[in-house]
Amino acid sequence: MFDFAVSAPLPALQQSPEFAAVLTRFGRSPLRLDDGTLALKRGPCLMLSRFQTAVQDLPTQLAGVHLPILLNPDYSGPDLSQIGALPIVSPATCAELDLTGDLRAGLHQKWRNRLKQAEQQNLRVTRQNMLIEQDHWLLREDATRQRQRRYRNWPVALTCAFAETNPGKAKLFTAFADKTPIAGLLLLRHGPVVTYHVSHTTARGRHHSAQNLLLWTAMTWAARKGAQRFDLGLISTEDAPGLVRFKLGTGAKPRKLGGTWIWWPPLGKTLRPLAAWDAKLMRDGWTG
Repeated sequence: MFDFAVSAPLPALQQSPEFAAVLTRFGRSPLRLDDGTLALKRGPCLMLSRFQTAVQDLPTQLAGVHLPILLNPDYSGPDLSQIGALPIVSPATCAELDLTGDLRAGLHQKWRNRLKQAEQQNLRVTRQNMLIEQDHWLLREDATRQRQRRYRNWPVALTCAFAETNPGKAKLFTAFADKTPIAGLLLLRHGPVVTYHVSHTTARGRHHSAQNLLLWTAMTWAARKGAQRFDLGLISTEDAPGLVRFKLGTGAKPRKLGGTWIWWPPLGKTLRPLAAWDAKLMRDGWTG
């Protein structure tokens, strides 16, 4: 069971000016609502991803929109059935690390032990701005893993565009044994937040706990640069329990998001009774 954090979140990557700049570069400029929330046209729908607008303000903010709207709140428990939205996917959980405290004190014991092991392996760690190369070994490994495991991350071109559009904000950390890269970690900076984007570890890297050393290096670097939060991405004990333990071992806290809903404003509150029933099923554990 997760002990969910309840502190107010800082804006997610999907709601950052840096992300908006990348979309604009691709000719997909997002709609910006009056409160600054970004909305992206996606197929026949408008999508608000990781937004923080209050439920009662959505009808005003989206007045005049006649497309179906996908709503993915960045906070838990929003009752979007109030405006007639229907839940379609139950809430996911993200892991967030507060970078303002004593980071080493927050490490779990096993994680700290692996870090100590890695620190004794004579590994060399480098930090650089991400090279704008679609054939970079880390991006290539990530694309291969996406195909093998049948999931989707950002396209390589979008990651390279982020690095090019936001100079100095895509940071690559690499661990070397001799001259051989054995682990890599790419994080994206946006405002007071850094987001865990892509990582890969070889068999040798796992043996040396290189990813612990890389993530620790990235955490302490981000804290020195004044970042307040490290967004470690989504976690799932069903799909990847080992990755959950790795991320939460840093002292990160799990935080439940608000699920995914669909809303068609022209219908108003017509579907509110059905929406309320579906929202109850979501709260009771329905997975869509």
